[in-house]
Amino acid sequence: MIHPTAIIDSRAQIGADCEIGPYCVIGPDVVLGARCRLISHVVIDGHTTIGEENQFYPFCSIGLKTQDLKWAGGTTYTRIGNRNTIRECVTLHSGTGDGEATVIGSDNSILAGSHIGHNVVMGNRVIVSMAALAGHVLVEDYAIVGGLSAIHQFCRIGTMGMTAGCAKVTQDVPPYMIVDGNPAETRMINKIGLERNGVPDAVQTALRSAHRILFREGLTIPNALARIEAELPDSPEVRHLVQFMRTSQRGVTK
Repeated sequence: MIHPTAIIDSRAQIGADCEIGPYCVIGPDVVLGARCRLISHVVIDGHTTIGEENQFYPFCSIGLKTQDLKWAGGTTYTRIGNRNTIRECVTLHSGTGDGEATVIGSDNSILAGSHIGHNVVMGNRVIVSMAALAGHVLVEDYAIVGGLSAIHQFCRIGTMGMTAGCAKVTQDVPPYMIVDGNPAETRMINKIGLERNGVPDAVQTALRSAHRILFREGLTIPNALARIEAELPDSPEVRHLVQFMRTSQRGVTK
């Protein structure tokens, strides 16, 4: 299942039943898990470890050196889980500092033309749609990064959070919320995302109340969080929202 035009370094580790199409290039320090499919013209290099059943589409570039101008040499890493789909012309770079890594979880869809910068940490079941994630961005599970969004360095996108198309994100995106605009503002809860992921109606109601308290009543964040803890029913989702807000370093999109 390896096309004769593919160039694979003899030191690369290729798992069982992989399909490597025309003109793909795989470097010496790549570990490719079983049943991965590289359709054509895919470049995977650097110290890159990839799990099983991932699909890479033409002209994507995986694991190459960071674009960060602070790069000063050393060994950096890229780690990718299982069953990810990485579409055409995606760039996904390794970490910046010696020993650092860019880490992608499992079951993610990174759509055509997206950029995943150095030291990004992405969870599971994330969709990135033709967007740009700068260095050190954290993306939690089930998040959606809308088309042509731009995410600033060190920002976080919370669980089931969503950035609308063309959003300019310079602060953290709260879990379970939708942000939109330039600069982005928190608009509403991600009702469709919550429904699709099986969040109960009672929890959705609590999150809607939390949104109102946080973003519509003019309270400071500490006072709003205190009200949420005192007034709303307890649930893992509400607790996660509160903890996410309290641990923000860049501030939260309001």
